[in-house]
Amino acid sequence: MFKQLRIQNFKGWKDTGSIRMAPITLFFGANSSGKSSIGQFLMMLKQTAESPDRKAVFYPGGRNSAVQLGSYREMVFHRNSENKIVFEYEWSFDKTLTFKDPVSGKSYSGDALDFDAVIGLSKGRQHTLKVEKFEYRLLENEEQSLAIGLRKKTEKQEYEVTAEKYDLVRKKMRAWALKETVRFYGFPDEAVAYYQNVAFVQELNLEQEKLFQSIYYLGPLRTKTDRLYTWAGITPESVGFSGENTVAAILASRDRKISLGYRKTNKLIEEILALKLTEMGLIEEFTVEQISDQRQEYEVKLRTKGSNDWVDLPDVGFGISQVLPVLGQCFYAPPGSIILMEQPEIHLHPSAQSALADVMIDVINSKENGADRNIQLIIETHSEHFLRRLQRRIADDTVSQDNVSAYFANITKTPATLEPLQIDIFGNINNWPENFFGNEMGDITEQAKAAMKKRIQQNVENPGTSE
Repeated sequence: MFKQLRIQNFKGWKDTGSIRMAPITLFFGANSSGKSSIGQFLMMLKQTAESPDRKAVFYPGGRNSAVQLGSYREMVFHRNSENKIVFEYEWSFDKTLTFKDPVSGKSYSGDALDFDAVIGLSKGRQHTLKVEKFEYRLLENEEQSLAIGLRKKTEKQEYEVTAEKYDLVRKKMRAWALKETVRFYGFPDEAVAYYQNVAFVQELNLEQEKLFQSIYYLGPLRTKTDRLYTWAGITPESVGFSGENTVAAILASRDRKISLGYRKTNKLIEEILALKLTEMGLIEEFTVEQISDQRQEYEVKLRTKGSNDWVDLPDVGFGISQVLPVLGQCFYAPPGSIILMEQPEIHLHPSAQSALADVMIDVINSKENGADRNIQLIIETHSEHFLRRLQRRIADDTVSQDNVSAYFANITKTPATLEPLQIDIFGNINNWPENFFGNEMGDITEQAKAAMKKRIQQNVENPGTSE
């Protein structure tokens, strides 16, 4: 789970500042304010970590990728290729990471890692993307156990290993310069060969890869629904970037049971989806049925409020088809997942948007096989109703203030700033930005003025009708 994040010189952000990442982390802002860029950056790192090319510092994406960011010039701040992209993030993990220095015999352990890197273009003819430096800090109870990293020491793209609170011991052999990194985060194999006691860095590389394997993305526009879905028994990794695998995920998880909190009853995932859609006021009943035993085709049937008839998914409101992948991903994701979502509330009416916030609270409180699922939700949203419900739940102690972190992309300043919303224990926002969700009081005032003007005009034209 991410605990902190900071990004500099990426797209519209000169500097996001330090972002506190909570189990529910929200980003608000106007269109083109840069809030989507934060999720795009994380997805680019995920794509890079999963790319087969170990020498590619960044993989900006291709036709089938979640994000496609183009060249370095297209992703760097102000499109200035002289700028370097700088980033840092801290994340925690379930099991304590431990290892022993084979030279000194000293043991080291930590429950979190902090990582930072500087990426830029080389100054040679080819202008290739290069790592200027990166560093890992192993943390235990927020205290640094050690730090180890790699930094460029010459313009010839040669690197050296650096360390704090850890004594590096070279092997007695000819020293060749370290010339490459593994993607944006990895120590080359030569580093392990040169030192007697740095084999543990491969574990750091692995923890980085495990972090990005745990990230799942759902975009703002979900795929259209079908009347029939084919499923051959395959278990999809996720519901897909556009929710295209939602029904397959539901079918693949039919034996999984989840509880929505402490001492809550375990329910099948399909039952939970039906329950949440009902609580949101969208349906009365929901089921996924096989057409026949001889066919690998299924249909999604629903019964809407006020109706006794079962209908197919394409025959109900568009909002249901858009929110079903959201709910599906939230409950289908394996424990320890980080879920990035853009506009989960899209095409939902206000009361359903409010209820969706309650669903998200259920997600972070949920348990599977008696253990916390430890799901983290990173959400870009435009919904005032979603935020208002979270404020209410903080006030009534349904969710802890510490479990919600919210930020507003302020484009009235140059460069844009990412400002934390200061939510107190009563659910109040103490630094509410001007016109955050539009000028509601201004609209009410202007409506009253217009109504008064119209009444005066009517009285002038029809003096006998005044009361």
